[in-house]
Amino acid sequence: MRPPAALVQTARCLWHRQWLTLMGGLGPADAAGRYRRPAGAFTALPPLPADATEPGAHVLIVGRSCPWAHRAWLVWTLRNLAASIELVVVEPDPRAGRWRFTEPFEGCGTLAQLYARSGAGGVRATVPALWSRRERRLLVSESARLIELLDLWPASAGAPRLHPEPLRAAIDAWRERLQGAVNDGVYRCGFARNQAAYDEAEAELWETLEAVEAELSQRGPWLCGAEPSLADVTLFPSLIRLELVYAPLFGCSRRPLWQLPALWTWRARFFRLPGVAACCFPEAWRADYFGALFPLHPSGIVPAGPDLATLVNSDPHPGR
Repeated sequence: MRPPAALVQTARCLWHRQWLTLMGGLGPADAAGRYRRPAGAFTALPPLPADATEPGAHVLIVGRSCPWAHRAWLVWTLRNLAASIELVVVEPDPRAGRWRFTEPFEGCGTLAQLYARSGAGGVRATVPALWSRRERRLLVSESARLIELLDLWPASAGAPRLHPEPLRAAIDAWRERLQGAVNDGVYRCGFARNQAAYDEAEAELWETLEAVEAELSQRGPWLCGAEPSLADVTLFPSLIRLELVYAPLFGCSRRPLWQLPALWTWRARFFRLPGVAACCFPEAWRADYFGALFPLHPSGIVPAGPDLATLVNSDPHPGR
């Protein structure tokens, strides 16, 4: 027997109010219902440390599912910085809403404790973060500044520069646009509080992806010239998660990516760069997004997804 219509309507109203409360725990929104990323700590670009070349003097702290940590992980990988910067991977603790260390790090069990030790207690503790063992503090945790610092980091001969001075203006223009419209844009879609806020974010997301498609089609193979740059690094973590997370969970499904052929080819090209596939973790992405974002996916059921390498490297138009 179907429940009475009045009961259904009452339940919907109560759930919507509770949903708004729960969404407030995911992130703030403005008066119009638009998601706004909360401010972080350690956001300034620090000077290059004097002991930058000393093995083990610095630690890059990342999480597998975080797209902003993924940026830093990519730069660390592409520039072969493992000899001078140790990598530590933290795990999510969905019930507590925090990142935790699998083994105690500097006497801390959670990233929040490490933030407090650096003078930022009570601030949202996020990845990525760069820790100085000599100074015993976090140097920077804003991903945009951190990847700039990692590009300046002394590296082995032949390591690429991803933020070269001659192309810096063009690179930074793309980075700024991608940050708002794509990187934050997918979250603005998923965390929108109402239809108008979602429509605005979704339209800007696809408008920007179509602009990237046009740029790659006309100038390629990379966003700013003949070699990968921080502009490409900024885009990749969002695009590699599109079909597995953002389209089904955040409603970013207006078009399949194969309908943007230059972007489709660009993503496969970036995925094949040395070391990139090894820092992509689709199982962790699905588990952390679908399993932890209760207001968006109350069942907690983690859906199956395609094999990432097969998806990325497939030819959507065989026989052409």
